[in-house]
Amino acid sequence: MGTALITGASAGLGLEFAWQLATARHDVVLVARDGEKLERLAAQLRAAAGVHAEVLPADLTDRADLERVAGRLRAAERPVGLLVNNAGNGLGQRFVGGDLALEEASLDLMVRAVLVLSHAAAGAMVERGRGAILNVASIAALTAGGTYSAAKAWVRSFTEGLAVELVGTGVTATALCPGLTHTEFHERAGLSGAESYPEVAWLSADRVVATALADVRRGAVISTPSLRYQVASGLLRTLPRSVVRRLGEARRDRVVGP
Repeated sequence: MGTALITGASAGLGLEFAWQLATARHDVVLVARDGEKLERLAAQLRAAAGVHAEVLPADLTDRADLERVAGRLRAAERPVGLLVNNAGNGLGQRFVGGDLALEEASLDLMVRAVLVLSHAAAGAMVERGRGAILNVASIAALTAGGTYSAAKAWVRSFTEGLAVELVGTGVTATALCPGLTHTEFHERAGLSGAESYPEVAWLSADRVVATALADVRRGAVISTPSLRYQVASGLLRTLPRSVVRRLGEARRDRVVGP
């Protein structure tokens, strides 16, 4: 069924992508910083799904590590047919007065890594005449939620532009824009305020990933899981930006991230 490379595969949505793709009989290349976690996951996927699971430990904020992953995407042996640019983080700080080094590392992870890996994957896939790139953005891309929203807005816009460029090549690009999702994202990032959102606002990771993969299969450019977030996305696109900024002011002390 082909090979998928997933960044941030050791936890959260990345972990769910790894399981759903493996159980659908896709071989997987697992990318994250924690090599031990990846080895355990790879062993579980091999045992449960009988697929080839390759481990590629990498810190995507490190240029040498990032290039190793890009090199894997360019490789002709066991070619990657699906790239899932999932790795990301949340910053439990405001920009003004915050740690600039953390901001730069976050930008490297959620913007530069997506750019570099998409470039490597698209080049190889276009040459073969088939493939797909799935970049994890967020509904936050449409809000005024600080540098996280800015990074995800870049991912969304970049993916749309890439999709236009890829028309007719046999390769597609999809931006996944989920809302609040039950993973360990907020806890790991030290983000507060998530618990104040009602349960109806939350999505399950398995539903988000299943929707995303279905949308990739049909060549959708924007994937927004759940009707409620599709409606919210439509409202955010049509509201005056002054209103969106006021919503951001009301939200800024609650939580940063999807």
